[in-house]
Amino acid sequence: MATSHDAVIAAGNPVGGRLTERLSALMFMQFFIWGAWNVTLGLVMQTVGIGNLIGNAFSVGPIASIAGSFLLGMAAARYVSPKMLMVILHLVGGVLLFLLPTMVTPERGGTFVWLLLGYMILYMPTVGLANTIALKSLGERADTFPFVRAFGTLGWIAAGLIVGWAGLSASPQIFRVAAVVSIALGLYSFTLPSVAADAPRGGSVVAEVFCTEAFGLLRQRSFLVFIACATLISVPLAMYYAYASPYVGAAGIENVGGTLAIGQMSELVFMFSMPWLYRRFGVKPLLLVGMVAWALRYALFAIGDGGSGLWAIYLGVALHGVCYDFFFVAGAIYTSTIATPKGVNAQAQGMLTLFTYGVGMLLGSQIGALLYAQLPAAATIADWHGMWWYPAIAAAAIALLFQLSFRDTSRQEKAA
Repeated sequence: MATSHDAVIAAGNPVGGRLTERLSALMFMQFFIWGAWNVTLGLVMQTVGIGNLIGNAFSVGPIASIAGSFLLGMAAARYVSPKMLMVILHLVGGVLLFLLPTMVTPERGGTFVWLLLGYMILYMPTVGLANTIALKSLGERADTFPFVRAFGTLGWIAAGLIVGWAGLSASPQIFRVAAVVSIALGLYSFTLPSVAADAPRGGSVVAEVFCTEAFGLLRQRSFLVFIACATLISVPLAMYYAYASPYVGAAGIENVGGTLAIGQMSELVFMFSMPWLYRRFGVKPLLLVGMVAWALRYALFAIGDGGSGLWAIYLGVALHGVCYDFFFVAGAIYTSTIATPKGVNAQAQGMLTLFTYGVGMLLGSQIGALLYAQLPAAATIADWHGMWWYPAIAAAAIALLFQLSFRDTSRQEKAA
């Protein structure tokens, strides 16, 4: 049944009624696709005997976030509507997802990584495109966006639960689960609201792709410190995404996908409170809590096991909401606060993505691969403990660096 809120939107928007529901379905499928395979890919690769390639497989996302999100998402969107780009990218991506399970073998592991890179170059721009379609369709009611975006987290959770309950956590068939939904979203995208692509700011495509105006914000010391620490904290973050699933599997937990979905459940809880917390406490306490939570999570992983220490694993996973929302969501709000007065918010958010999901996670994936290579072929839970102390100590050091060097001046400037 359509809500009165939707009726208001429909009255001022040619898109028609049920807009909130339609955009929520978009977000649900968008992140279901990613969550279906990303969460347990490390466990799958370890199970089939290509664990040595986990670092490379999780490096393709950062590379794609640079190549795909900027080059395709920003340049191609000038010539093709966001809706049609969603159709094309998800339909073609769905075909690649159907092919991926046949590549997850010791003989074809290298080909698998390259094909996964090709897929991610198609997928990563759709994250920004989905946000663009939602925000522009909502128009003046953009305050509804957090509710709509929350369905993306619900989609990620649902994917993990379905994969876990179906017993597919260690199976290459996770890609076919994602493929079905990718094809469905590609077809569903034909029905999405038609919104115009962003108008050029007057500069060249190259200037927009490389966020040249946003880099000027780094002349502010506080913002430079924030970007540096955000990049550094993304290094241990990458190790969680790549190696949490084989670690949880080594602890004897069978429903790996469902267990890791606990992290997204906690993320959902904190997501709605983040704007209030930001207004109440400011950026530094929130960012610092997020960094400390990363250190605590890895320390818990370093002491957790499949027996009496199982609680530490579950608590470490549940800390994901604090780790992610307190740092990355608060960081995005802080970036908007710094960039909006300069008129370069979109570029600044893109630059933040470049440094965190690009540079930081690429380094983290490769460093994690080096640490994983030191583990024995049949790693026990005790073998994993030593590996997790490295990101725990690194996150603690980054938190200390941030505490000593960051001073938020945005509130004083706003007051002035």
